[in-house]
Amino acid sequence: YNESMLNSMSNGVITIDGEGHIEKCNPAGIKILKMESEEEILKHEFKKIFKGKNKWIVDKVTKIENIDFIADAELEFSGDKISCNLTIMPLTSSENESLGTLLMIEDISSEKRMKSTMSRYMDADLADQLLEAGDGDDMMGGKESIGTVLFSDIRSFTTLTESLGAQGTVGFLNDYFTVMVDCIQDEGGMLDKFIGDAIMAIFGTPVAHDDDPDRGLRAAIQMMHGLNEFNEIRKSQGLPPVDHGMGLNTDEIVSGNIGSPKRMDYTVIGDGVNLAARIESSCKKYGAKILMSEYTFEALKATYRTRQVDCVIVKGKTEPVRVFEVLDYHSKESFPNMIEVLGNFNSGVEYYKDARWDDAKKLFKEGLKGNPEDKCSKMYVERCDYMKKNPPKGEWDGVWVMKTK
Repeated sequence: YNESMLNSMSNGVITIDGEGHIEKCNPAGIKILKMESEEEILKHEFKKIFKGKNKWIVDKVTKIENIDFIADAELEFSGDKISCNLTIMPLTSSENESLGTLLMIEDISSEKRMKSTMSRYMDADLADQLLEAGDGDDMMGGKESIGTVLFSDIRSFTTLTESLGAQGTVGFLNDYFTVMVDCIQDEGGMLDKFIGDAIMAIFGTPVAHDDDPDRGLRAAIQMMHGLNEFNEIRKSQGLPPVDHGMGLNTDEIVSGNIGSPKRMDYTVIGDGVNLAARIESSCKKYGAKILMSEYTFEALKATYRTRQVDCVIVKGKTEPVRVFEVLDYHSKESFPNMIEVLGNFNSGVEYYKDARWDDAKKLFKEGLKGNPEDKCSKMYVERCDYMKKNPPKGEWDGVWVMKTK
């Protein structure tokens, strides 16, 4: 029974007699020690097996009096390093006579590698939770789920880097990304990748929450606050401010380790990802910092200060999608008279949908009196002029077709 139990264990178990010779080594132990058979280890001196970089264990065994547990120790056999949890236990008889020592080795190399990989994308505590739940391998292998994708991109990055040089650009990006990634991970989001100066993040995989769209939006709002603080520091250093835009979309996504055997990355793919990228690039058109699709908007549990800026068919799509701007990060200084401006804007959009171009234009211009910098209202003034000169053919549904990404 004892023999069967030892043979079935995944941990290596080695017993050493009072003379320092190895009495027993189970199959898991033989595998960890990179041995071919029991004959290579049984009856051999323990110090001749555990030598070189492993010699410190011999010193531990020689001086052992009580159970000693060493977490995340490093051993090396046949040139291969392993990470392990090590337990050293003195063996005594019923008469309390010393019978030798028992050594138990738990190989945690694969778990440590998995955690290291996962920690590149998500908070380390979240990686620990996944590994404890046994979901790490399944998550990396691929799955379908509903997720909220967030894209962010720095505006006029090329112009910004012209004065920085190579080292300055890298230093700037490291400082900027540190602030942004903290905002993402604070909401339980997963960093998917950096794309030059852009960030792609996911909320809803590998661990889903019932408020992932809210988490994504809260992260975007915090990223705006973080950017403002970042710019205050830059201002104190005599540096120009940085601007960025963000887009969110909630949809079905496929996640997993994707690539070739030589190079793989954990990422997400799908139409939901592409739409988030299109929405982010639309920020420049509307003068917005945070835009989200109707799918994210409808999935939100909390209430935010938003306005529908358009119903649009984005480049590469055939179905229209409503796009909403998020305004919660604004102060009275950055968006004055917000309530009045939004009232005029929303009423103007209703007239616009009814093809009442002059009435709509009047309301948009009224809104601009309260906030002359509201680019979205300016855009609709120009669009009303265009539509009046180029009336839509057939029935007007208020849908705008984008020609560019």
